Amino acid sequence: MHVLLTNDDGIMAPGLRALYAALVEAGHTVLAVAPLRQQSGVGHSLTVFEPLRTRGIEEPGFSGTGVHGTPTDCVKLGLGALAPRRPDLVMAGINLGPNVGPDIFYSGTVGAAAEGAHDAVPSMAISHADHSGRLDLAAHARHAVALAERIDWGRVAPRRVLNLNYPAGELAAARGLRVCPQSDAVWRNIYDRREDPRGEPYWWLTGDVPESSVRPGTDRALLAQGYVTLTPLRFEYTDDAALEALAAMDLAMRD
Repeated sequence: MHVLLTNDDGIMAPGLRALYAALVEAGHTVLAVAPLRQQSGVGHSLTVFEPLRTRGIEEPGFSGTGVHGTPTDCVKLGLGALAPRRPDLVMAGINLGPNVGPDIFYSGTVGAAAEGAHDAVPSMAISHADHSGRLDLAAHARHAVALAERIDWGRVAPRRVLNLNYPAGELAAARGLRVCPQSDAVWRNIYDRREDPRGEPYWWLTGDVPESSVRPGTDRALLAQGYVTLTPLRFEYTDDAALEALAAMDLAMRD
């Protein structure tokens, strides 16, 4: 396969490097195009009011292009200008920290994969429920690549993202893989108010997801139980039920 590889943690991130190595090891051709700096939480944002500048990175065992831009920029630039041919797959990750439930709306990892899906390229977002960056992700990367090879992409509806999340810890400790729906449990926002040395206030976003709000059998619940989760995502936002309800209302324009 020809794979366009990106992430939101930056081109130096261990998760991206692990995926790159696993793809090459499996005999695939890899074009790595990733942000030059940390871009977590930027979602599907796009650079439109300034040019995109790049920097080639050549190291033993790695070749890629760093972009002064967002993960979505990287995929669009890769598909539209840098790839010598249309890739067979877009892979985004491995992200440090899970992307489950409503996290997908904020995730640059999922946003990058969604951009590939919008262009009708099979796409995967891959994340690991560990924010430390200290764990060797080579086994997780090999598993993700082998999984991508086993999936019959022709049976997956077009313009979908397969969202893969690994539980914290070693892959060998995972309880197995579960295909499951996305959780609808929402973060409880908590802002920690602090003051800078001049006495001016600033706020640091923290928070949590109340355990009581997490439905059993969803990605967040299963990930917490030690399962690898795989959730197909679509980005057609039209609400058919509300569409019918609104169409039945008397909403005609009047003078």
